[in-house]
Order: sequence, then structure tokens, then C-alpha cells
Amino acid sequence: MMNPAETYILSKEEPFRSILLHLQLIVETTIPEVILKYKWHLPFYYLAGNNMFCYLNQSKNYVDLVFTRGAHLTQHTDKLVSENRKCMKSLRYFNMEDINDRVLIDLLKEAYALRDRPIYK
Repeated sequence: MMNPAETYILSKEEPFRSILLHLQLIVETTIPEVILKYKWHLPFYYLAGNNMFCYLNQSKNYVDLVFTRGAHLTQHTDKLVSENRKCMKSLRYFNMEDINDRVLIDLLKEAYALRDRPIYK
């Protein structure tokens, strides 16, 4: 039986399903210890215990990969969207071609290095 996070991903229309599946693959291969859960009706990645790491959100005509400690990120800040969020920042994808795996992996690794920092500055 699939967990609700996987059901969320597979239930989306294209191109969002492909974007979500690709992001899932990159997140889970870059940070193998992440745990995929379903929280606030979204696929949410956690590290050991209840340490929120990032989450996926398909809304309107794009997919956001949201970093819970986005305010602390220093790499590729020109690619991050904050949109009135104080702490969280996201990478936003409208189609598969928008995904730059190098940028994504750089930010995942930086976010992982910041995992013990408080979410709020």
C-alpha cells in the first residue's frame, strides 16, 4: 500500500507528476536518510526524529520544493523564491526543463549542513 505522500505525487497531472517524481528521486539520492511523510496534506521530508527538512507542493501551475531553513541558505539565492515567507524559501518549477539538478543538489547539501540550525533566524 502506498503512503499518502506517494499518492499525492502520483495523483498529479503532467507535467507536475514528472517534476515531483524527479524531485523525489534527487532528494532521496542526495540525502539518503530523509524520511518521506505526509503532513499538512503535502509530501514532507524529515531527518532523524521530527526535524523538518523540506517539502513538495504543487499549486496553480508550478511545483515548489520548499526548504524549511531557507532563510539560512547562501547558495543560488537568485533562484530561490521567498514570497512573503520569513523563513522558508523554495525552488519553483513550471516544467521539467526548469530543473537544474546541480543547483538542486547544491541547495539540498547546504540545507542538510544547516539541519541543526533553528528554522527561524
